[in-house]
Amino acid sequence: MAIDQNVEELLIIGDSYLIIRQAQGEWETGDVKLIPYKKHVEDLSKRFKSIEFRYIPRCHNELADALATLASILPYPGNAHIDPLEIQIRERHGYCNTIEAEPNTQPWYHDIKKFLKTQEYPKQASGDQKRTIRRHASGFFLSGDVLYKRTPDLNLLRCVDTEEAGRIMHEVQSKAIVQETGATKGKRNAQVQETALQQGINQKGKKSW
Repeated sequence: MAIDQNVEELLIIGDSYLIIRQAQGEWETGDVKLIPYKKHVEDLSKRFKSIEFRYIPRCHNELADALATLASILPYPGNAHIDPLEIQIRERHGYCNTIEAEPNTQPWYHDIKKFLKTQEYPKQASGDQKRTIRRHASGFFLSGDVLYKRTPDLNLLRCVDTEEAGRIMHEVQSKAIVQETGATKGKRNAQVQETALQQGINQKGKKSW
């Protein structure tokens, strides 16, 4: 694509340290199956005035990975026009927008919890709704008055209502802010101590001189 658009300077960013180093020519390619690909990359690189291979940690490349995966699973004709993908960056994490307060209503797990506790269904439940409740209930565990969701790796996730979820998120964010503030203060104190120590050494050196 870059060649078709007559790109002269190209920056290639990848999250595989091995591949990037091999493309840069710093490491040899030991896998016989990869040698033709490396040779092809070298031949294509000659068609640009400037080309740079840059490594980026995988944790900073999640968006590109997601877009590449999306592109690989969506079939489309080669001559089809694809509208640009608009990506919005929000001021807060997405999970903050997933909880919507619904006053005077039961939590989402109310029917499941009631079934596990009393083996009773909602009064107006149909046959299909009862079967659905039984099927969902098999994936939950009730301990006293606390409901847990079983995960495939045998862990238990506590089920909470909207009010408790909001309180938990507030506590987590508050602790994160306190830890970040403490780390900043600790770093500042270390810098102050280092500066004081350096000044003491300099003063001692002047006196000895």
